[in-house]
Amino acid sequence: MENNSVQYVALGEASTPMLDNFQKLSIIPLVFLIFYEVSGGPFGVEDSVKAGGPLLALLGFLLFPLIWSIPEALITAEMGTMFPENGGYVVWVASALGPNWGFQQGWMKWLSGVIDNALYPVLFLDYLKSAIPALEAGLPRIMAVLVLTVALTYMNYRGLTIVGWVAILLGVFSLLPFLFMGIVAVPNLKPSRWLVVDLGSVNWGLYLNTLFWNLNYWDSISTLSGEVDNPSKTLPKALFYALLLVVFGYFFPLLIGTGAIPLDRELWSDGYFSDIAMVLGGVWLRTWVQAASALSNMGMFVAEMSSDSFQLLGMAELGMLPSVFGKRSRYGTPVAGILFSASGVILLSCLSFQEIVAAENFLYCFGMIMEFIAFVKLRMEYPAASRPYKIPIGTYGAILMCTPPTLLIFVVLVLAPLKVMVISSFAVMIGLVMQPCLEYSKRKRWLRFSMSSSDLPDIHNTAHHQYNEA
Repeated sequence: MENNSVQYVALGEASTPMLDNFQKLSIIPLVFLIFYEVSGGPFGVEDSVKAGGPLLALLGFLLFPLIWSIPEALITAEMGTMFPENGGYVVWVASALGPNWGFQQGWMKWLSGVIDNALYPVLFLDYLKSAIPALEAGLPRIMAVLVLTVALTYMNYRGLTIVGWVAILLGVFSLLPFLFMGIVAVPNLKPSRWLVVDLGSVNWGLYLNTLFWNLNYWDSISTLSGEVDNPSKTLPKALFYALLLVVFGYFFPLLIGTGAIPLDRELWSDGYFSDIAMVLGGVWLRTWVQAASALSNMGMFVAEMSSDSFQLLGMAELGMLPSVFGKRSRYGTPVAGILFSASGVILLSCLSFQEIVAAENFLYCFGMIMEFIAFVKLRMEYPAASRPYKIPIGTYGAILMCTPPTLLIFVVLVLAPLKVMVISSFAVMIGLVMQPCLEYSKRKRWLRFSMSSSDLPDIHNTAHHQYNEA
C-alpha cells in the first residue's frame, strides 16, 4: 500500500474562513457513516439463507467482499484522496471522461441513492405496524412517513457532526444484541448445520441480489470528502475499519442464526432474526433486536441523505447545477440538496420494496461501470499524478481488479425484471436531456451558476503541497 505524503488542493480553491468554522468529520463518526451507507447491520441478509442455504450464505458474505466490496473500497480510497472534495465520484468521472459524463454519473447515482433512501421510512414502519396496526396502510401510514422523513431530514440539516455521532450510537445499539445472542447461543451451536447446501434448489437471482444490495455503496462516502478532517489519511483508514465492521456485522449473526436452531429455509426472510432471538433469549432479546432493526433504518436514512445532498453541493461547485445547490446553512449543510433529496424520498416511498431494490441496483450498476472506467483511464493517462493513497498495483492490475466486479454488474443487469429495465432506462434518458438543458440555461443566464463545469481540478498543473504527518 502506497501512501505519499502529499495532499491534493483543488484548482482555484482554498480553505475559506467560513468553511473552517464547520467541524470536520473525524475517523470514528466517518467509520459509522460508511457502515450505515453500506450496511446498518444484518437486517436484510436473511434472504441469502432462504435462497441458497447456510453454507452458500456464509461463503457469500466472506467471498463476495473480495470480489466487490474490497475493490470498490480501494478505488474509493485512492480516488477520494486524489480528489478530496464534495461531489466524489462525479469529480472522478468528469475529470476522466468529461463534464457531460460527470453529470450523468451524478444524476444516476443521486437518483439511485434517493430510491434507496425511500426504503428506510417504509421498513421502519413495517417493524412498528405489529404494535400499531393503524400504520399498515392508509392516511396514518402516509402521515407517519411524512413525519419520520421530516424529522430525519431536520437532523441532516443540523450538521454532519450530529449525523456522525447519531450513527455511532445507533450502530452500537444495533450490533450489541447480536453479541448477546452469540453468548446465549453457544450451548445450542451445531457446526454441521453450517455445511448444509442443496445446489439444485438455489435461487441464484435472489441470492446474488441479496449479496449485492447488502455489500455495495462503498463509494457514497466520497461525495462528502470535503467535510472530512485530513481525508488523505482519514478516508482510507475509515474505509478499512468499516469494511471489517460490515463483514463481521453480517457473518457473525448468520453464523449464530444458522448454527443454533434447526434449518427451515422458508422462514428465513426479513425479520427472522427477531424470531431467532426469541428462541435463544426470550422476549427481551427479541424486543431488542426488533428495536435495533427499526432504528438501523434511521441510521441508514441520515447517512444516505448526507451523501446525496453533499453530492448535489459538489456538482453545484463544479457548475453542473445552479448555484442554489451550493449554498450552505449556518450549520454547514447544503439546504437545497437536503430538500430535493427529501422530496424524492417522499415521492418514491409509494413503490414496493422489490421495485425499489431492483431499480436502485440497476441505476447503481450503470454508475459503477463509469467509475471503473474513470479509475482505469486516470491510471493509464496520468500515472504520475499525485495520489496520497495509491493501490499498490499497476495499470494491468487495475484492469484485472475491475474485471470481476464488472462481470458481476452485467449479471445483475441481466437478472433485472423487464419493468425495472424500462423505468431505469427512462430515468437515464431524463439525465441525457437534462444536462444540455441546464447548459443552455447557463448560456442564456436564465439560472445562476457558480462557475464553469470546464474548471475541473487540473491533475497536470494543480499545486500539491507538503504537509506534516503530525
